[in-house]
Amino acid sequence: MHIQTKYFGEMNVDKGSFIQFPDGLPGFPDEKQFVLLNLSEKSIYQVLQSVENPAIAFVVVNPYDIYQDYVIDLDDNLIDTLQITDKRDVVVMSIVTLKDPFESSTINLKAPIIIHSRTSQGKQYILHTDEYPTKASILPPASSCVKGE
Repeated sequence: MHIQTKYFGEMNVDKGSFIQFPDGLPGFPDEKQFVLLNLSEKSIYQVLQSVENPAIAFVVVNPYDIYQDYVIDLDDNLIDTLQITDKRDVVVMSIVTLKDPFESSTINLKAPIIIHSRTSQGKQYILHTDEYPTKASILPPASSCVKGE
């Protein structure tokens, strides 16, 4: 299927790669189908692109690629909603707020996007803790454990 994208123009995507957000995303309740697109082969960043609206696209990253010590507990309601039976099926993404220069960009650790990889169902999950900020540095403090270092 051909879709228009915010960053890549027109692309052919497999309908099987669509991620369903039955409740939409906060602020975008009508946007229910997205697809994850790689920024490049080597980048840890991806784009969560609306299938219906090319203007709605979020740069996302797996927060564990930056903050290895990031820990979240999913509540029973979310586990039931997404029908999660195996933690290995859970994909966690954080939305990136891009800034110039890029090093001043931030990621939202307070409201990760949770995706069930086998059913392609997703939901943005707002954590009920003040432990993680909505604007965490894209470059964690030196004291944080970072993958690859």
